[in-house]
Amino acid sequence: VMGGAVWLAFLVAMLAALLTGISYASLASRYPRAGGASYVSHRAYRSPALSYIVGLTVLTSGLASIATQSKVIAGNLDTLIGLDWGFSILGVPAEIVALAMVFLLITAAIVYRGITESLWVNAVCTFVEAAGLLLVIAVGLRYWGSVGLLDVPPAPDGGPSGITLALVMQGSILTFFSFLGFEDMMNVAEEVEKPQRSMPIAVIGAMLVASLVYIAVSITAVSVVPWRDLAEAPAPLRRVMDEAAPWFPAIGFTVITIFAVANTALVNFVMGSRLLYGMARQGLLPEAIGKVHGTRRTPHVAIGLILVIVLLLQLAGDIEQLASATVLLLLIVFALVNGALVVLQRREGDKQGCFNVPIAIPILGSLVCLAMIVGRLLEGDERAPIIAGALITAIGALYFLMGRGRSEAVARFAREN
Repeated sequence: VMGGAVWLAFLVAMLAALLTGISYASLASRYPRAGGASYVSHRAYRSPALSYIVGLTVLTSGLASIATQSKVIAGNLDTLIGLDWGFSILGVPAEIVALAMVFLLITAAIVYRGITESLWVNAVCTFVEAAGLLLVIAVGLRYWGSVGLLDVPPAPDGGPSGITLALVMQGSILTFFSFLGFEDMMNVAEEVEKPQRSMPIAVIGAMLVASLVYIAVSITAVSVVPWRDLAEAPAPLRRVMDEAAPWFPAIGFTVITIFAVANTALVNFVMGSRLLYGMARQGLLPEAIGKVHGTRRTPHVAIGLILVIVLLLQLAGDIEQLASATVLLLLIVFALVNGALVVLQRREGDKQGCFNVPIAIPILGSLVCLAMIVGRLLEGDERAPIIAGALITAIGALYFLMGRGRSEAVARFAREN
């Protein structure tokens, strides 16, 4: 989309995402609680139905992500192992299904074991992933300055080539979701030492470091390989390494990819289990889901429930439409979370955090998210809005089907908080 100016898309996306990230950082310093967006929506809007929809919307995006990542892991492992069982399960090669299930079981076991173990595995995977990206930058640094970093594809209508607001918006929407780990971080705030101070530093610091790496990698990629060739490459970074460092073994980037994708799946698994746990404590889900294991101190029921769902979901042959819909839903959630901070800041007597921001920040964050929603709707693909609408309707219906027991639990939560 952006050609040689892809770095500009990352820069604009980072600035857009940073607004919402700052809002999350401020909310985490006020309310370091499991439940994330669902919890702060409950406090701000005082609408259990809205909190329920927000929470399950975030969970849906996480489950779709885990299922997709398990299949990516399985495909990469299969290239290393070379299995070929000769039959399929619901249209998916049996060996891919088996490898994906093994990966999901191992991930669930790590999350069940404890947050410390999960963080150690996360640290190892992050180190391998970051080392791979830094290696790309290191081997390609000598190519910097060899191409025009504002060279963009010609306009579709045959007009003059150049950077326009519409082009930057389109590119930034596509790269916006490279920066959205703050929901995952907020859901484990209860398990962090001194979260009121450490969470804002972690959220904003992580976004800034990731931004520098992403921008440097994108500049390196288009400097080493012409962007027209890069756009056609099935594995762009592998293509960059083949050109800049032909000595690097092909298997190396397969291993790095496995660690990187596994890391994202692990973080989503932790986030999803803590989100279910937090919503159960709010009275928005059955109380049993909020149980904590007596020895491991992890939400084992929520972990088991997520495992069952993703084991079934990864059998789907194609979940791209669901993933596209959840992108739209997440933007709605982020707009609501920014709005929640505005409401809480203006509410007299509400709890103050260690990291307070001007009210203009969440207002701008909400407006950016709304602009991106409009941008996605104008893309012309009707499937994502239809699926998103259907998911919201289904989640709302499920909320009202829970009945009186839910209402009593919600009332109890409101009295206690």
